[in-house]
Amino acid sequence: MLVTTSYNELLDVQTAIKNLNDSNPTIFNKFLKVIKLTRQMQYGYQYMGTLIMDEESDKSMPTSQDDYVLSVYQTEIEKLKADCHFYDLQELLSKYKLVSYKNISRLVLGENPKMLVGPIVIR
Repeated sequence: MLVTTSYNELLDVQTAIKNLNDSNPTIFNKFLKVIKLTRQMQYGYQYMGTLIMDEESDKSMPTSQDDYVLSVYQTEIEKLKADCHFYDLQELLSKYKLVSYKNISRLVLGENPKMLVGPIVIR
């Protein structure tokens, strides 16, 4: 799937991320840790987003991964979802889903929105 985002859309997401961090730093930090884990394990941000949002994840699931490692990763996602402020994160992800979980994750990691403008392929 091809997703194209504008600079203004990315700025809106960046503002929403900052607001989440200001209002609920605990859930923000847990989300940041899951994003970093996703990057370290070389899983796709789209896969992470589908797990968090309880969406169909078969298309974005890592193909060559040990079942144990995958189960540990999924357990970390479940810990995030068990937080009492998870609804705030879920609301942000739902609202900006069309921007893509990949772009949202990269903004959380501190990337400049100008570098994320344009089309990306989501798997």
